Amino acid sequence: MIRRIARIAVGAAVTGAAAVALWTGPAAAQDGGADAALVARGRYLAVAADCAACHTAPHGGKPFAGGYGIASPLGSIYSSNITPSKVAGIGNYSESQFAAAVRDGIRGDGAHLYPAMPYTSYARLTDADIHALYAYFTQAVRPVDTAPPATRLPFPFNIRASMMVWNALFLDGTRFTPDPARSAQVNRGAYLAIALGHCDTCHTPRNAMMAEIGGKQLGGATLGTWIAPNITPDPVSGIGDWSSDDLFRYLKTGDVPGKAQAAGPMAEAIEHSFQYLSDDDLRAIVAYVRQVPALRNAAETRPRDAYGAISNGEALQRGVAPASLSNGARIFTGDCAACHRPTGTGSQDGYYPQLFHNSATGAATPDNLVAAILQGVDRTVGGQHVFMPGFAHGSYVDELSDQDVADVGNYVLSQFGNQAVHITASDVATLRAGGPRPLLARVGGYIVPAIVALAVIILTVIIIMVRAGRRIRRPA
Repeated sequence: MIRRIARIAVGAAVTGAAAVALWTGPAAAQDGGADAALVARGRYLAVAADCAACHTAPHGGKPFAGGYGIASPLGSIYSSNITPSKVAGIGNYSESQFAAAVRDGIRGDGAHLYPAMPYTSYARLTDADIHALYAYFTQAVRPVDTAPPATRLPFPFNIRASMMVWNALFLDGTRFTPDPARSAQVNRGAYLAIALGHCDTCHTPRNAMMAEIGGKQLGGATLGTWIAPNITPDPVSGIGDWSSDDLFRYLKTGDVPGKAQAAGPMAEAIEHSFQYLSDDDLRAIVAYVRQVPALRNAAETRPRDAYGAISNGEALQRGVAPASLSNGARIFTGDCAACHRPTGTGSQDGYYPQLFHNSATGAATPDNLVAAILQGVDRTVGGQHVFMPGFAHGSYVDELSDQDVADVGNYVLSQFGNQAVHITASDVATLRAGGPRPLLARVGGYIVPAIVALAVIILTVIIIMVRAGRRIRRPA
């Protein structure tokens, strides 16, 4: 889950955001009628809002041309083309249509967007920032005349008009206004984190209708295969034991030794967005996050980055016949120890992180540890590519079965992490398939039949009541 005016993001050409800057720069220069300052502001806002991460397909997709498959419990939702193409993009959008799409979730053709596009957060954007974003996307982004794959969700979720009801219940269209009780820095951080950066979209738990739960902002949520953790200032369940410098470093680099390393969606956010924000803006986000209401999970007793220590377990097993080793120990020795070290201390330069005092191995749920084993870690920050291969099906390193992943995960937890957590092969299978399905996804196929059945029952009752009334009024 960032935004706003300031310096234009510049970074290494190997990174996604730098590629976007290179892609859009020449077009902006060629448009002599564009207000350079306004377009520059819009570019920075687009980076802060992390538009490129979702609207650029992986593996060489053209910037903002869409096609990124956003995994949701209801199925894959493909991002749209938001280049100024008049054929496949938003080239025919007026500014009011652009604003409606960004803040209200309504496309130029009147169809509703799904809230995988975080318009529930963007609804807070000011008119001035919408104007700057519109200038950037229409005047400085190169058009791409290629339509991305269509989103095809199962019935009844493929009926986009149903979003009208959802929006009426859950969309708050109130624009952001500074809180006079807060400092200017905290207000700016709130705007960056909640309106532009849409941190709440991932880090706030959702109800049965997939809407954010009020009163639990930033309290942690399941995000498909991954867990977006509690980032409130609670010292046990949240990040209250992190210093402001720790938080700043994490947003800037995705790596805080002895605490956490960014992977999955958070790695994408740092790679495409956070690393390019000004230091002042990052400090503002930190100031805001540190003063939101703290939320505690009663079942947690220690911070997730406080578990584990150096272990000599792997060294003590050297020379033992492989057949006598546990499956988890064999996999750790063969696939993990070379990089993370047999003692779990990681590499000396910190490129490979330590396995103890690590939020992935100390969390109350093992989802992020399992996800990292399956999908690996891949982020480019400051020109440095941080990479760990995944071990899912198709891995060029080693394909691990569900039981293999559970065994090595349990070995790592027993040696370096939260020993109270246990992983089963069934847990791995669920996460490999995209994570647990929420209630709405499980009952989706029954929604329309249930409505029809209810309507039939109501109609039948009405008919019976009408006929009964006629008999009563009929003269003897």
